[in-house]
Amino acid sequence: MTGRPDPVRVPPQTLAAIATLARAHAPQCGTTAVIAIDGPAGSGKTTLAGALAQTLDAQLVHMDDLYLGWSGLESSADRLREEILAPLWLGRSGVYRRYDWHAEALAESHEVTPGGTLVVEGVGCVRAGTRGFFSVIVWVEADDAMRLARGLARDGSAAEGHWRDWMRQERDVFARARTRELAHLHVDAWGRIVP
Repeated sequence: MTGRPDPVRVPPQTLAAIATLARAHAPQCGTTAVIAIDGPAGSGKTTLAGALAQTLDAQLVHMDDLYLGWSGLESSADRLREEILAPLWLGRSGVYRRYDWHAEALAESHEVTPGGTLVVEGVGCVRAGTRGFFSVIVWVEADDAMRLARGLARDGSAAEGHWRDWMRQERDVFARARTRELAHLHVDAWGRIVP
């Protein structure tokens, strides 16, 4: 799974609303204000995160780089906390190795420096062990048919079994984390703010 922005253009009012929320909430991760963009796969998180990071001149971490393959959803929040968020909270740089989905192995290292704003996007980034580090939580959603179609267009029809299993896994993660309920803002598949 490799999330890539689709051609959807995020409405400026959505970016402005998230930026306003970020300014209104103090950093919870040391000196770093962390914005979490969570929601199911294929809902538009990567597109929103890319536009937001550019708008805020923020660092960006994709959970796709932290999952250890199709079975890596459950443990990914531990990697996020231990390798990135906890060091930032302590005023140190976080360092993680990107997972290469094609090679099915860890690849090069990436550094995340303390201070400023960090956008973290991806399925399951908001969990019991990570949510205390976030200043703002954004939930992005889309219906299952659209998400599956987007995913298969991106990853190929051979990935359908993986996608369907992933969708079952993420439902369980979201039920336990109550992510949608915790979110400060809800956004639809087109980047529009919804109630």
